[in-house]
Amino acid sequence: MDKRIRIAGIAAAIIFAIVIWVSPSNPPPIPEPTTEYNNESVQVLATNLEKPWAIDFAGDKVLVTEKTGQIRVIESGVLLDEPLATLRTADVFGGGLLGIAVHPAFDNNHFIYVYYTYEKNGALWNKILRITELNNKLDTAKTIFDNIPGSAYYNGGTMKFGPDGKLYIGTGYTSESSHGAQNIQSLEGKILRLNDDGTIPTDNPFSDSPVFSFGHMNTKGLGWDNEGNLFVTEMGPTKNDEINLIKPGGNYGWPEQECGGNEEFVNPINCYDPAIEPGGIVFYYGDKIKLDNPLVLASLRASQLFNLEIDDEEVKSQTSILSGMGRIRDVAVGPDGYLYLITSNTDGKGFPDASDDKLLRIVK
Repeated sequence: MDKRIRIAGIAAAIIFAIVIWVSPSNPPPIPEPTTEYNNESVQVLATNLEKPWAIDFAGDKVLVTEKTGQIRVIESGVLLDEPLATLRTADVFGGGLLGIAVHPAFDNNHFIYVYYTYEKNGALWNKILRITELNNKLDTAKTIFDNIPGSAYYNGGTMKFGPDGKLYIGTGYTSESSHGAQNIQSLEGKILRLNDDGTIPTDNPFSDSPVFSFGHMNTKGLGWDNEGNLFVTEMGPTKNDEINLIKPGGNYGWPEQECGGNEEFVNPINCYDPAIEPGGIVFYYGDKIKLDNPLVLASLRASQLFNLEIDDEEVKSQTSILSGMGRIRDVAVGPDGYLYLITSNTDGKGFPDASDDKLLRIVK
């Protein structure tokens, strides 16, 4: 269970591997881009994004969060000048406006959820805001969950609706309370599971608690396979990044354990030493896409998009399917069946070019 795949340093000049992506039948339309990446496999939908963190889709629009507080809209192939909303966020390296999740019934209710870091009375916190969108603008907003402990470096922040219609949120641990991840009463170092109004589901593993699993350090990606299993990516402190298969009520060990070995905790399905800084993950299923395996993983430090084979709750192999644009923060499959990703070269760790950061779509 403590299987390690060691990944050597990655050269920035590695050429894109070509993977064919084809739309499913009758998909919702996503507009054609106005710019190309000088490569027929990759299209640029937006440039000059400022520290982008997460992407989601609302009908035929692409929404991108920027850590500085803006929700950006790409519509009809154009990045709109005016953001959907600008939030007052804490200016800290590991925080700001982070995750975004569009309600499954967006066409009816126009609900968009965001996770962001803020400062109050000298302390850092995170909250979940539910926005009602109207004509690409914030119409109303309501805080549905608050008082998640914040940190200058580790805030988690990834957030998605699961196949059960519940909202899942990954939180980070705070340096001021290193054992909070092991405390069920604390919200740090957890995977939380909420109803869409912020209330606690009655079938959560702990009674009257939003906690779905605990003992996490700093979750960065959430993804479900076609059997409904939840996988998360998790950064380690300096190494020992993990991919975990989440079991309801499971304890994943932080800070008592990194990368397995103790029977008291759930071991990861993969551990990375040296670190790759994993970002978002997504599963893709369909007979039109030529991938060896459905799991796709973005990485920041390794600057790669990986395709992973999982068998018997272990990672058996990992291959690079895309590289060459620097740090990759998030990856998602759009309603048109193409693969979308955002770079993260302006986050303070990368080497941005004049047009970074970018929203990209892989079409071949």
